[in-house]
Amino acid sequence: MSHPLIKQGAVVTPAETMLGQVAGQRQLAQYNSRGKSPDTPEEKVQTQSTMASDRGPPAGDPTLRRRIEPWEFEFSFDPRKFCKEACLLYEIQWGNSRDVWRHSGKNTTKHVERNFIEKIASERYFCPSISCSIFWYLSWSPCWECSKAIREFLNQHPNVTLVIYVARLFQHMDPQNRQGLKDLFHSGVTIQVMRAPEYDHCWRNFVNYPRGKEAHWPRYPPLWINLYALELYCIISGLPPCLQISRRYQNQLIEFRLILQNCHYQMIPPYILLATGMIQLPMTWR
Repeated sequence: MSHPLIKQGAVVTPAETMLGQVAGQRQLAQYNSRGKSPDTPEEKVQTQSTMASDRGPPAGDPTLRRRIEPWEFEFSFDPRKFCKEACLLYEIQWGNSRDVWRHSGKNTTKHVERNFIEKIASERYFCPSISCSIFWYLSWSPCWECSKAIREFLNQHPNVTLVIYVARLFQHMDPQNRQGLKDLFHSGVTIQVMRAPEYDHCWRNFVNYPRGKEAHWPRYPPLWINLYALELYCIISGLPPCLQISRRYQNQLIEFRLILQNCHYQMIPPYILLATGMIQLPMTWR
């Protein structure tokens, strides 16, 4: 049953707060150890980034030919849109080297996650005895079959560590997809919802941004990011779904319903729920 203090059937609008790392107990421990910053996500990005370039990506950048176009990034990674094709931006770092190899991929006859696994395993430079750190930025979270393939790949290559950032959750109501993500997390894979620093990082390092637009990464409404992060927390914690999403084709809007049960109130920290901006205070926490 839904809670009377939850707004339901509302069209998505921006919220005022951005949720931190909430994708499970590991992320919560990191979040609590750092504490909350008084800065907004945009202020954090601005203080961590260099001044905007007036030339676009450097002409000598070896990744320039592998960058995607701004429209493609905005369409693929906008959490409010339901694009059919998945996009993967990835980084690979070997051993203690400071060099980072970047590239992108899309679905073919196989999902993009399987394409990556087959590609990296067949590369002649891939050495299983050397530690390897891989970072994925996915427009959709892996399905249950891809989650299984990822776990099998990591079991075969124990020196590989994988961190996954997702813009959306793929068919998150499906029990198999939920179990697949949960199994991934418990096998040691870090899974988080993309937020401001990740969008900024991808824009600067994977996108062929226009001249003078280095810092003009798309600012998506924090509400969607917070809602997906809340649902991801539910998945990893083994809780039932609380986020329901539907489309309105007439005016091309997407609607959502946030339906919380008693178990959600008992298991989810209050600040995660409050970050959605969908709960009206005061309320009693059980």
